[in-house]
Amino acid sequence: MDTVIVDTRHRFKDYDCSEGCPVEAALEQIAGKWKGLILYHLLGETLRFNELSRRVGNVTQRSLTKQLREMEADGIVHRKVHAVVPPRVDYSLTDKGQQLRGVVEALHAWGQNHRRG
Repeated sequence: MDTVIVDTRHRFKDYDCSEGCPVEAALEQIAGKWKGLILYHLLGETLRFNELSRRVGNVTQRSLTKQLREMEADGIVHRKVHAVVPPRVDYSLTDKGQQLRGVVEALHAWGQNHRRG
């Protein structure tokens, strides 16, 4: 398996810019091809990696791992490794991640009302 390196430095430590900086900082943490779906599926439950992969859909293991690691570094996702054979890893939302519930639910509703085609 390829090693996934995640840059854990936050680009928006100081908001010494326009009023929109907090919006940009928030979007940076949840922007990514798969992050919205990850958030959506973890809203109600803890999932193992393979179950999350199945629910997200056509995502590579490497891409899913990278996005999960970024969200873990940002304090949105909690990763729990169980010391069993074979190894078991569970993912859940942290309190910070759960605070995105309203945002994710609003995006879900907006998406249902504004589908393409």
